[in-house]
Amino acid sequence: MSILIFFLVLFVLILVHEWGHFIAAKKTGMRVDEFGIGFPPKLFGVKKGETEYTFNALPIGGFVRIFGENPAALEDIDGDKARAFGSRPYWAQAVVLVAGVTMNVIFAWFLFLVTFMIGVPTLVEEATAGPKASLYVSAILPDSPLSGQLPAGSSILSLTSPTSELTDPKPTTFSEFIQAQAGVPVDITYTFGDESGVVTVTPQAGLIPGNEEKVAVGVELAMVETKSYTVWGAITASLQATYSGLVNIAVGLTTLLVDSVMGTADLSQVAGPIGIVGMVGDAATFGIVALLTFTAMISLNLAVINMLPIPALDGGRLLFVVFEAITRKPINPVWMGRVNLVGFALLMLLMILVTWSDISKLL
Repeated sequence: MSILIFFLVLFVLILVHEWGHFIAAKKTGMRVDEFGIGFPPKLFGVKKGETEYTFNALPIGGFVRIFGENPAALEDIDGDKARAFGSRPYWAQAVVLVAGVTMNVIFAWFLFLVTFMIGVPTLVEEATAGPKASLYVSAILPDSPLSGQLPAGSSILSLTSPTSELTDPKPTTFSEFIQAQAGVPVDITYTFGDESGVVTVTPQAGLIPGNEEKVAVGVELAMVETKSYTVWGAITASLQATYSGLVNIAVGLTTLLVDSVMGTADLSQVAGPIGIVGMVGDAATFGIVALLTFTAMISLNLAVINMLPIPALDGGRLLFVVFEAITRKPINPVWMGRVNLVGFALLMLLMILVTWSDISKLL
């Protein structure tokens, strides 16, 4: 199921990206020969005006075929040359190239807007927590006896020992109950997504660094409450979430690329396709809000990655357009193709390394 959800998310995000290129090309007077849903082989197509809308067999996104997009083929174009991508003004070419990532950003903002209006899980202080707030496990220490038994992100419903019981726990009451049960087995009832379960743990000392005498079970706890926003509040919050997401992703990705060049990159903190499949599955387990939020973050990631000044990406192609606009001379198509090939090879190398890191984590 996780793989199916992953491909659905990827399909929608790529389609949104290509839709941006499509609309911008139409509005700037370029001739769009094909808008493909999925990738070839072609199943069937519908011709509307000058554009053929095709439905293809591989459901992993889509593509736009703009007339004269390949500079090397411009010399062979007969008629309608003025509407070719490479023949349009430089500003029009730039708009088309930027439109894809712009749509990804707008789509991410829209998803954030929907989640804030539905209601998002929000950390709250114990003293101000409302009646609908729940106790969640935010992290499990490596040496905890619960490691591998209780999933991080679980909601704690109750604790039971042979002599006492605690329902509707809070961080303070949870800690007090555990300390009072030193050496005594405690049953922890929890829910994780749509699943529920019970784990048994014996509280012990020595689990908390710097406070070895404290009896604990080695978990970090947080009060979480679902908070819904008004329309205006959701608009403001979604704009803030989009902005902070873009900044954090850009900083993180830049750091990763610089460290990769220096040979000091920590790929254990990076997820490739295999890792993302697992993350999508985890997000879906927590419900539609978590899945939409995760999809929004992936959309922002695609936007930032595509704007990197690397050949074969939108950012690299935009760099070529800017260079031509400044020099007023077209770049040699042969050299452009070679540079794009090198850029694509570097991207594939990075993808292979990240995928290998994913596999290593699984092993």
